[in-house]
Amino acid sequence: MATTADFKNGLYISYNGKPCQVVYFQHVKPGKGPAFVKTKLRNLENGRILENTFTAGAKIDVINVERRTSSFIQTRTDSTSCTKRHMSRSIFLTTSSRMPTL
Repeated sequence: MATTADFKNGLYISYNGKPCQVVYFQHVKPGKGPAFVKTKLRNLENGRILENTFTAGAKIDVINVERRTSSFIQTRTDSTSCTKRHMSRSIFLTTSSRMPTL
């Protein structure tokens, strides 16, 4: 578990059970009332940008994201034989109990 004080651009967190990346954050300390952190989060499942406000010191789940580029070969077995090479990117998510080193 981490807190909002650990926010950095590019940090991967779990927000409402969805993997998100912190795109932008701003810690706000108004003259009256408690401090809060305004954020813009990119949902990794669909790419949408979410705006959310966390109270200062709120606990968040940090996740580890590993991006890999992989390739595979597709061969057709019918009368027109051709081979195609495909490139794809995969994202692997794991939850972490500690902050990753950046």
